[in-house]
Amino acid sequence: MKIVVVGAGGDVGRSVADELARDDMHEVIRVGRTRGDDQVDITSDESVSALFERIGTVDAIIIAAGNVILAPVEKMTAANFHKGLQDKLLSQVRVALIGQHYLRDGGSITLTSGIAVDDPIAQGAHAAASNAGIEGFVRAAACDFHRGIRINAVSPTVLIESMNRFGPFFPGYEGVPAARVAMAYRRSVEGVHSGRIYRVGH
Repeated sequence: MKIVVVGAGGDVGRSVADELARDDMHEVIRVGRTRGDDQVDITSDESVSALFERIGTVDAIIIAAGNVILAPVEKMTAANFHKGLQDKLLSQVRVALIGQHYLRDGGSITLTSGIAVDDPIAQGAHAAASNAGIEGFVRAAACDFHRGIRINAVSPTVLIESMNRFGPFFPGYEGVPAARVAMAYRRSVEGVHSGRIYRVGH
């Protein structure tokens, strides 16, 4: 399979790309904001369209990119919240909507949500809203796709590799290794499900 991994420079995306490239069964194209085999700005329709024009037809699209805003609600402005939704929720949806036209029949799309949608944390209102939007989109879009195209999402808890940055937001949580999370993406790409949310560590 020809698989494009958007966000391949992050903890999740890097592990996913490594896992899918491990057995030489797939051609993995690593895409990041500023590095990788190709670059893209997922907040821009033009940039995402140009990426797929360069890459061409693919068998699977994985999006492990987009940042949430971790901040107290009383300090959050509507403008900041909107900007965060653009980065995490709408950017992933954008890649899916544009990328679907470059998928072969039977191809798949995998988005990334997170544990905050199920287990709210302090300063996590934006994360919860973004992740809920991603999961709702996946469930509904799965009903609409034709040509055998599938769409799923992976929802990991905090990664062991990310504890130094995000651990304080997840007191008492047991992190999971990125390699374990990567297996859920393999399941999405190589499996048969559509409209599923694969929860890892929660």
